[in-house]
Amino acid sequence: MGLAVPVLPVVAVVALLALPHAPDGGATPADVASALLVGWCALRLLRQRGRPLPRTAAVALGLPVAGLALAAMAAASPTAGLTGLARYAQVFVLVPAAVLLLIRDRRDARLLAWAFVGLAGWQGAVGVHQYATGTGASYQGQQIRAVGTFGPQDVMGMASTVSVGVVCALGLALGSAPVRQRVVAACCATALLLPLALSFSRGAWIATVVTCAALLGLAGARRALTAGAVVVAAGVVLVGGFGVGTAQLQERIASITQVADAPDQSVTDRYALWAAATGMWRERPLTGVGLKGFPDHRDAHATLALSSGSDTEGAGAAFRRQPLLSPHNMYLLVLSEQGLIGLIALTGSWLALLVCAVRGLVRERRARGTVPDCAFVACGLLIWQLTDFAYADIGGPSTVLTAVTFGVAAWWGLVGAR
Repeated sequence: MGLAVPVLPVVAVVALLALPHAPDGGATPADVASALLVGWCALRLLRQRGRPLPRTAAVALGLPVAGLALAAMAAASPTAGLTGLARYAQVFVLVPAAVLLLIRDRRDARLLAWAFVGLAGWQGAVGVHQYATGTGASYQGQQIRAVGTFGPQDVMGMASTVSVGVVCALGLALGSAPVRQRVVAACCATALLLPLALSFSRGAWIATVVTCAALLGLAGARRALTAGAVVVAAGVVLVGGFGVGTAQLQERIASITQVADAPDQSVTDRYALWAAATGMWRERPLTGVGLKGFPDHRDAHATLALSSGSDTEGAGAAFRRQPLLSPHNMYLLVLSEQGLIGLIALTGSWLALLVCAVRGLVRERRARGTVPDCAFVACGLLIWQLTDFAYADIGGPSTVLTAVTFGVAAWWGLVGAR
């Protein structure tokens, strides 16, 4: 256990995401712990005179800073600029760098992957109980939406957490670990499909399907066919055995293809927010409207189709009209607030990490004939996150999870694969 001590603070950050979250939107215990994690990592490096980040890692993780600095200067107020800069730096620079430095070997990375699976299992269990007892968030007039401990203000929180758990479990099952561990991981991935379905989150479903397909493709045709058979069997059990094929779920699945003909209000709002974001970018193409500037400029660029907000209630929270203050698309949020400079810097960093991670996986297969589970986990986390960013952005308690996943992926691509 002593060998895993450096990574245990990262595991603690993940574990704190299991706690219930207050609906006021303030700093969560996981946010505080992530800040302490960065400070502790810095003190540890100074005390032990540890090596700094490798040059490639410093460039890849530090690339977004230039765009963030320009967008912070373009913000409406110094306070908005500084708070926005701190949040982006926390999620995409500081926490990933700390996680990269605290993971020492593949055993540490595997421990973190199992921590993700454990968190997903807890949140998923809470979500299934909410659906079964009618104590979840409101969905079509019924309190059945599984949101875990995140509450109705962050309906994507549980969906994201469970999706990450599915990806990690699949990566652990596809790796070259002992058979017993791979069987347990495969069972975990299958079991997590139930709470993922009950989250009613179309974006999380799409990102998970894309990621699982990519991982199966990287694993080879034989394993892809085996895993596909398992997924089909799990679907039959969920629909037939547990009665998950409710009218609400079937309607939600069907709505994925109804993005042009008779879309629901949530899709209409999404289109209106995307149009507002592109309008802000056309107004200031290079630097955007500044960090934290989307809410202030939204009404000047949104169409009349945009509703005033979404209704949230249930899961222990009272009725609340929640305003739509972001485009629910990370790429468009960055484009509108940071312009082309910020978007190129951030996406350049993410693509660099993805290329390094996939190259490391391919190199490992050519050299040894097998692929370690942490390689599948790292590539899967990056693919899932970059796909999900087309339907979501940062915000809410689950944002800390995004920061840690980028750190795990950065470790494999920039250090572990070498």
